[in-house]
Amino acid sequence: MLTVPPTTKLWFASAVDLRLGFDGLANLVRTQLSADPLSGHLFVFTNRAANRVKVLYWGGHGYCLWCSRLEAGRYHFPVATAAGIELSAAQFAMILDGIDTSRVRRFKRFSTSPAPSRAT
Repeated sequence: MLTVPPTTKLWFASAVDLRLGFDGLANLVRTQLSADPLSGHLFVFTNRAANRVKVLYWGGHGYCLWCSRLEAGRYHFPVATAAGIELSAAQFAMILDGIDTSRVRRFKRFSTSPAPSRAT
């Protein structure tokens, strides 16, 4: 299982040819997602059948590639635009666990909001 800190951004691209390796996927990050593959963010790619996933990220000294293949079933990723979409770490974990995030119901939670600034 891939553990992702909540501050790390995950970018999901539309289905690609997963025969691509480090350099091919890094090039897709630059061209399709218009992002910097050296940013430290995670870039998620899947095939058309959605039964395989590759995650490319910069590990500080070089590219790292995490791969997964399902023996049965498929991943339920959201539909990505040509420019890709951003996923939260929680969404990505649910997708890897086999949960269809489009059908998940989220309940209201308390969150702190910044105090309004007072003009002097």
